[in-house]
Amino acid sequence: MRMSGAPAPAPARPTDAERVRSILAAAHSMTAVTDGLRSEVRHLDGGDPMGRLHLHPAEPGGEAEHRAAIRLEFTDIAPTPVRDRVRARVTIVGRLLTPYAGDSTDLGHESTCMEFGQAVLETADGLSCIGLEELDAARPDPLAPYEAGMLTHLLDEHPDLVTLLLRLVQPLPTASVLRALPVAMDRYGITLRLEERSGHRDVRLPFPSPLDDVEQSGAQIQALFSAARRRSHRNTLPA
Repeated sequence: MRMSGAPAPAPARPTDAERVRSILAAAHSMTAVTDGLRSEVRHLDGGDPMGRLHLHPAEPGGEAEHRAAIRLEFTDIAPTPVRDRVRARVTIVGRLLTPYAGDSTDLGHESTCMEFGQAVLETADGLSCIGLEELDAARPDPLAPYEAGMLTHLLDEHPDLVTLLLRLVQPLPTASVLRALPVAMDRYGITLRLEERSGHRDVRLPFPSPLDDVEQSGAQIQALFSAARRRSHRNTLPA
């Protein structure tokens, strides 16, 4: 039991490696830089490009320095019209073990083997480097391919429910908040972006328990709405 006055534990959130895998799983495009040339690769169709890019541990010495260097860049953009829509950037660097088969519209029909250097996650919190073992062990968030559709549906079809969720923000938002929009959703909960005149802040609203499958999302989201309604009712009870 948490002692009275003790700070509440921070809401659970994806690890950096899970965040990278989720961004890759939801990506529809990327930029590949090799031999000094930048190529915009589109039509990834939401499939994890790691299915076509086989990552191998770097081996010191040998012919490594003679292999073409490659850098893959991914940008994670919020699907809702929030301020500062870039949520994260992922860069994967390494060297090619097989010729790069991608072009401006596709990753190509052949798999590309890549000697892994490092993956870098850049967010508002700073930079994080992820190793190959961490990346291999991580799994994409089950909501990653569906997050954009779920957030835009919530905002476009149920804006009143977004306002209702503000009841779960502690302390309650003040009049300085000009707008609140859903900016992210993962297996651990929903994140709202509270926009003020001079800036913004993000608030995570955790689900009652982490999701293991997208099919569980409906019940968990409804549980948040129910909790918000109960809190709204308590706040309006006479003293």
